[in-house]
Amino acid sequence: MIEFWFEFASTYSYPAAMRIEKVAGAAGLGVVWKPMLLGPLFNSQQGLKDSPFNAFPVKGKYMWRDLERTCIDEGLPLRRPDIFPQDGLKAARMVLALPDAARPDFVRAVYRANFVEGAIISDDSVLAGILARLGHSPEAVFAKAATDPVKAELKKNTEEAAARGVFGAPTFFAPDGEMFWGNDRLEQAVRWARKVKNQSIDTKVDAS
Repeated sequence: MIEFWFEFASTYSYPAAMRIEKVAGAAGLGVVWKPMLLGPLFNSQQGLKDSPFNAFPVKGKYMWRDLERTCIDEGLPLRRPDIFPQDGLKAARMVLALPDAARPDFVRAVYRANFVEGAIISDDSVLAGILARLGHSPEAVFAKAATDPVKAELKKNTEEAAARGVFGAPTFFAPDGEMFWGNDRLEQAVRWARKVKNQSIDTKVDAS
């Protein structure tokens, strides 16, 4: 397995979310989808109350052009959101309110809404529409996402990310805890995770 830590406002998490299952699947690996919130991390680690790409315009200008190139390379559509960063809190809670098997499609749909369709992903009607299109009951998911256990799980995810050294998204963890940051490190992360998996298998065979 490979852990995929993401935040819905994160630009580079968009292409990562769109391709991680294909890349990991080709290596025989499953994906653990881990939503988190970058705002608390940026605030506690760097004292930032906004995205670094807004706080440092020259960095933001480069990022948007780089994201355009990345999406062209990957054959992904891209529309720069009118609002950046968007508030992904509700959507992140909804990920955790859904069964594991339903999470990837929902995550990808929210990223498309944000970075392709120009939708406001904190809008209840937008999220309800995504859920309905995917065959879920919006009322049921909204209700579960608003429960204390789901809220606590997202908070715990964010705290765990900070404790493990995460400082941005997307971040990937291999089974041995090795951390990789950035969409451009996805392939390397998968190769590392596959090596760890194969070493584990070899060790079990030797022991038998």
